[in-house]
This record gives sequence, structure tokens and C-alpha cells, in this order.
Amino acid sequence: MPDSADQAPDHAHSDAATASRVAKARRLAAYLWSRDIHSAELRALPAATLRKLARAAETNPPSTGETWQVVAELLDQKDDWAARNPGHPAAARPHSDEKLLWVKPPVTPWTAS
Repeated sequence: MPDSADQAPDHAHSDAATASRVAKARRLAAYLWSRDIHSAELRALPAATLRKLARAAETNPPSTGETWQVVAELLDQKDDWAARNPGHPAAARPHSDEKLLWVKPPVTPWTAS
């Protein structure tokens, strides 16, 4: 219920919205993890690239940055887990070759000698 008569209920932070946000974040994190994209790289991506990433993951792009923050936290947790369990099959990144589609390495300037 709203705190006052002139205040609308906050549907974006209801239990259902939170559960939906976490489920979407898990789908996105799984897609990013398998492509070797880390949380710092995710946070540096522009909004247009984030929308394309979500669509590639067959997920509607999140409407707020909150979901992307949850994704980044999940990636950090998985990185920590994978560091502790390097031999586990779930620690592998089966599509790491696709990382270049999303995260471009820094360009080294060419210098004439």
C-alpha cells in the first residue's frame, strides 16, 4: 500500500518484480559468463550494446540499470566460484571466442620506426 493517498504503489520493487529481475539477471549472466565477459567489462559497455547483448541472450532488455547491477554481481560470484573450482565443468567458458563480438580489446597505436 502507498504511504499516502497521493503516492502510487511501487510496482518496480515488489516481490514479483524482484523475482523477475533476478531470473532475467541469471539468464543474462549465464550468457555473458560463457562468453568470458567479466563484470568490469559489462559495466563499461554502452547502453546500445547492452540491449543487443540481451537480445542475443534471447531476453528482453532490462528497463533499468538495477538488473545489470545484479548481472555484474552474479558474474563476480561465478568468477570467485570458478577460481575455487577450476577443474569443475561449470567453470569452463564454452563460447569465449565470441567475446570479441561484444568487448573490443584496446587498440594499440601503430608507430613508424
